[in-house]
Amino acid sequence: MKKDFITIRDFTGAELDEIFSLAAQLKAKRKTHEKLLKGKVLGLIFEKPSNRTRVSFEVGMFELGGNTVYLGSDEIRLGKREAVKDAARVLSRYLDCIVPRTFSHTRLLEIAQYSTVPVINGLTDLLHPCQAMSDIFTIKEKKGLKGITIAFIGDANNVLNSLLYGCSKAGIKINVASPKGYGPKEEILKDTGNAVKVFDSAKDAVRGADIVYTDVWTSMGQEKEYKKRLKRFKGFQINSDLLRLAKKDAMVMHCLPAHRGEEITDEVLDSRQSIVIDQAENRLHVQKAILTKLLK
Repeated sequence: MKKDFITIRDFTGAELDEIFSLAAQLKAKRKTHEKLLKGKVLGLIFEKPSNRTRVSFEVGMFELGGNTVYLGSDEIRLGKREAVKDAARVLSRYLDCIVPRTFSHTRLLEIAQYSTVPVINGLTDLLHPCQAMSDIFTIKEKKGLKGITIAFIGDANNVLNSLLYGCSKAGIKINVASPKGYGPKEEILKDTGNAVKVFDSAKDAVRGADIVYTDVWTSMGQEKEYKKRLKRFKGFQINSDLLRLAKKDAMVMHCLPAHRGEEITDEVLDSRQSIVIDQAENRLHVQKAILTKLLK
């Protein structure tokens, strides 16, 4: 039976540890490790634009000895030019693995249902598991995971949803501060245990935190809400004053792209406490580990 990587919820803590261990090995021997996926072909079906997700998967597959095929939004036109299930069935005959990056999570699930090869979630409006896996791997590298508290400030979006699942598996405490109406979904909170605390105040969430994390206030597909969100999220910016409330050695994370001057200031994003670029690099190593686990 094929194994997909749709949500971190589907994996045990031990399975995640295996991925992190392999990612560390692949990172340590980058470009010198065995071509573990020689002859394999990865298909990238992207309805949303991408920088890190596309490049990290393409470079990662190349370094593992495989190849990639990129299919942008105008090429397949899933659900319009061709039924999703037909495309999934046909592509399964050509490819060894599929990475969809879609707006609708339901569409991703339909691809996975009809695909006969592994499917990896490259992002949906609901979840971004590869990002959260890389985030936790980065924290493990920098601080270890024992006794860690993350303060996530801002919109409870797809990144946070996956981070909540990941933290529940890794034993990390997470404080979430969002404006009223923009907090975590109740169904996800029910699945992620007692490690999550929800705050109305960014200051309360950040106090004593080891990691301060934020993401854009307006994600792709929400552009019409931009002006409204700017007003609602006032007071939830990661700046020097807010960061002082965290631990002295606290580190700053952002999944990028950042809207500098909105959810985070230049001063903080470019500071010594920022591990944002390390976090972005680790997308490559963790995704290589996920690919290897599913395909090797």
